[in-house]
Amino acid sequence: MSDTIEGSAQPDSVEEFLGEKPRPRWRRWMKFWLPALILVLLVLAISTCSSGSGEVTYITEEASEGSLDLTVTATGNLRPTNQVTVGSEVNGPVEQVLVDVNDQVTRGQVIAVINTEIIDQQIAQARANLNAARAGLLQAQATLDVDTAQLERLRQVRELSGGRVPSQIELEQAEASVARDRAAVASARANIEAAQATLRANSTTRSRAVIRAPVTGVVLARQIEPGQTVVASFNTVTLFVIAEDLAAMQLRVSIDEADVGQVEAGQEASFSVDAYPGRRFPATVQRVDLASGNTVESQGGAAAAAAGGSVVSYEARLIVQNTEGLLRPGMTATATIATASTGTVVLVPNAALRFRADQAEESEGGMLNVSVGLEEQAQEATIGVGSRQQVQVLQADGTLRAVNVVTGQSDGRLTAVQSDELEAGMDVVTGIQAQQE
Repeated sequence: MSDTIEGSAQPDSVEEFLGEKPRPRWRRWMKFWLPALILVLLVLAISTCSSGSGEVTYITEEASEGSLDLTVTATGNLRPTNQVTVGSEVNGPVEQVLVDVNDQVTRGQVIAVINTEIIDQQIAQARANLNAARAGLLQAQATLDVDTAQLERLRQVRELSGGRVPSQIELEQAEASVARDRAAVASARANIEAAQATLRANSTTRSRAVIRAPVTGVVLARQIEPGQTVVASFNTVTLFVIAEDLAAMQLRVSIDEADVGQVEAGQEASFSVDAYPGRRFPATVQRVDLASGNTVESQGGAAAAAAGGSVVSYEARLIVQNTEGLLRPGMTATATIATASTGTVVLVPNAALRFRADQAEESEGGMLNVSVGLEEQAQEATIGVGSRQQVQVLQADGTLRAVNVVTGQSDGRLTAVQSDELEAGMDVVTGIQAQQE
């Protein structure tokens, strides 16, 4: 048996011993050559993307022909043309409130009544004082008549007696009595006038206890209820707010100081409100205030405020016709004011005015370095009116041709230009899409 074991074949490898088939050599070395292959493929891909034939692809846009309408946008609130605050100068409890919010009222209509018991008592006292003053005048006049007659008799007796009687002292006393009586008559008349003035003042106060509408319009606010006590001290108490006419309203908007020079009275405008999305209402600029209405902190926040940054705005009033009655006071509106129109001109994108031919030489990196001219935020910058610029026109053979233009008005994206060489339909370059080597 031992001879049999010694004579049997020994396995050459572990796989043969375990009864498994041996693995190919390439699989045994896969953990070394597979990462190297992946690395080589990645390097080739990057090299392919970053190399090429050296051609440049331009982003172009056609020069168009049309009218450039310049506008200024501002926000504000709708208000009545004439809004009146109705108050009270009389103290006392409110007896009646005859109107409510949204009620139509006419000029002179009674809208509230304040209790007048105290005022009536004051009127009665003023009348009594007037009667007493009139009686005092009659008494003073009677005394004057008696003393005047006595003075005349003394003078006649003195004349008949040759100056012997009455004595000079008695005559002077009689004259003084007449003078006092005349002063008493004047005082009584003054007392009558004072009593009459007090009576008139009390009567006027009583008439003001009946609150009447000062204008014809609609009640916007009511701030009193029956039984509420009105106390008019230093400030007039507000009872109602009445808008004279809501068929014609005004829109007050804030114009930024950078745009205020373009806005003038008489310009046409339109605005929208959140209550009617998609609808625009016409308006006309009535006036632009010369003085700044408000100064607010800039959007930079506290840091900008500390640096002294602020935004100054000027109030503009727009006339609005509200014949349909859709608009209401207090609505927030966004207005677009048409400030100018260029007429039919050639228009080019602002990005074309900023593009230079040497940008193609400075561009690097093919698809990994794409320059998108139309989407640059700098496109919003405006071009100065009357400046001489150049635009690059892409010709049929792929080359660029510089064309001189004179810039006009701009809306921030398009600019009106004048040129003998540039025509509508030509492709002007606005940027470089990709550069290959």
